[in-house]
Amino acid sequence: MALVRPRVSFTSSLRAVAAGVCLTALGLSGTHAFAKPAHRSAAAPQADRAIDFDSFNSATDTPLLKVGSRGAAVTRAQILLDRAWYSVGEIDGRFATNMQRMVKAYQLAHGLNGTGTVTPETWQALRDDAAPLLARYTITAKDVAGPYEKTPKDMAERAQLKALNYETIEEALGERFHTSAGYLKQLNAGKKFEEGVEITAPNVANGKPPTKGAAIEIDKAARVLYVLDAAKRPVAGFPISIGNEKNDPLPIGRMTIRNEVKNPTFTYNPAILKNAPKDAQKVEVAGGPNNPVGSIWLGLSKPHWGIHGTPDPSNVGHSETNGCIHMTNWDAERLSTLVKAGFRVDVRP
Repeated sequence: MALVRPRVSFTSSLRAVAAGVCLTALGLSGTHAFAKPAHRSAAAPQADRAIDFDSFNSATDTPLLKVGSRGAAVTRAQILLDRAWYSVGEIDGRFATNMQRMVKAYQLAHGLNGTGTVTPETWQALRDDAAPLLARYTITAKDVAGPYEKTPKDMAERAQLKALNYETIEEALGERFHTSAGYLKQLNAGKKFEEGVEITAPNVANGKPPTKGAAIEIDKAARVLYVLDAAKRPVAGFPISIGNEKNDPLPIGRMTIRNEVKNPTFTYNPAILKNAPKDAQKVEVAGGPNNPVGSIWLGLSKPHWGIHGTPDPSNVGHSETNGCIHMTNWDAERLSTLVKAGFRVDVRP
């Protein structure tokens, strides 16, 4: 059973330059600090009991879930939210801040009481989607082949690479199934990620895309990006990271989307970065999922600002950036299917 999600093909880094995105002489931004090294948190597996495939998919209970809840019921709710296009970021079986935000966003968009907890009414609304929540996937030779390569910490060393690829097969498959490498390992305790091995993964491929959007609205305080339809109703929501109020805060008001670049390059320009080493050199870094701006760049009308992916999905919604709006790679890719150049982006407090 194939659950492979279409991914951006890793083409030449010149593609981003040809698209006119601000990734050349000035770097991404005069205020956009270099993203943290692309060594993702593996999210250590939890001590919970291994999930039983059939029991998980057939469960009909409606437990009250809130911040601090853990386990299979949380995972079920996270998958349902993801397939409803109200992403929690990484699916990991833990009810944390991102999930609370997105549960409330989903509730408000569907006429429910915005408690931020998964209530019986919320379960009922989510379960309009009756497809199995876990699916089996057989690892292919292509999955194993990669290529996989350790991402150097030093930017000059990164510039020597032809692409910023995934580091491991677990990282690649985790991102494909919208989860962390650690949680994917927990779901498949004792299994080796080798060709021909059948693994269990969140069934995120069954999510039905909403109707095309008409605008973006960002709730700055909640750190949630909404896609609105022509009637200004939310049809999708995603957690985001934004700049702090001291360094490059996200400005209140209106911007527009100027362009889209798949597999963007990144220009590391120490002259415009606040914390760059004194001896650092300006370099061009190739595209790839572990590029500092991830796999998608949506350029904004504010010069050098954009909505883009990140090599560290575990930080989305929890960390602060030095400019721009960060999303997981898979959410940035999904967002790009709903919006286009010319869409307005309204930022409210």
